[in-house]
Amino acid sequence: MYGKIKIAPSILSANFMKMGEDIAMIERCGADIIHVDVMDGHFVPNLTMGVPFLKDLNKIAKLPVDVHLMISNPLEELPWFIAAGAWGITVHYEAFDDPATGIHEAIGLIHAAGIRACVSLKPDTPVEVLRPFIADLDMVLMMSVYPGFSGQSYIEGTENRVAEVVALCDELGCDVDIQVDGGIKASTVERVARAGADIFVMGSACFTAADPAAAMAEVRELGSAAGAEGAGRR
Repeated sequence: MYGKIKIAPSILSANFMKMGEDIAMIERCGADIIHVDVMDGHFVPNLTMGVPFLKDLNKIAKLPVDVHLMISNPLEELPWFIAAGAWGITVHYEAFDDPATGIHEAIGLIHAAGIRACVSLKPDTPVEVLRPFIADLDMVLMMSVYPGFSGQSYIEGTENRVAEVVALCDELGCDVDIQVDGGIKASTVERVARAGADIFVMGSACFTAADPAAAMAEVRELGSAAGAEGAGRR
């Protein structure tokens, strides 16, 4: 929250036939985190990588690997992803039949393993649902698209939801990283950075760019300036 800007390319937008090359490319081009979207074809309509992929990725990755679980049964599968070497794990609030107990259990499992715990909200889930457990989180992930597919456009107004997270943290006296995922590029990053986001997932804006290093550098520069401006207004 108004911290140092970090760029987290989502390898969902990478070339799966050249994944090793694309991982090396984003590391060389200045990425801070590798964002891994895990989809089960049930919680979201798409089906992507899983535990075996994560194990192999950790053999070659030089950057922290942040795992975004878009799955229906996170409590059952969390031990697998923890064992596979995740640096941070995000679970979706909407994936739990009883979030009041399920989220706390998930955070406990993740933290017991010494891993960063994060909760994500879909664009239409009220920010207020974070109140009971936000102080126990390391990061909140605000979806600026509906989860399931890469290449979607940023949903206008997401910056207002980021500001709500900041206000909630201020009220409760806690501080979390705020990540935004969906449609992040040079034309959208400033508004969410100014609102308080500090980790930005870049998908197609990174991997389809003629110069990925320049694309990431521009987002970082714009986000840093806007974040500083936002912090100055508090």
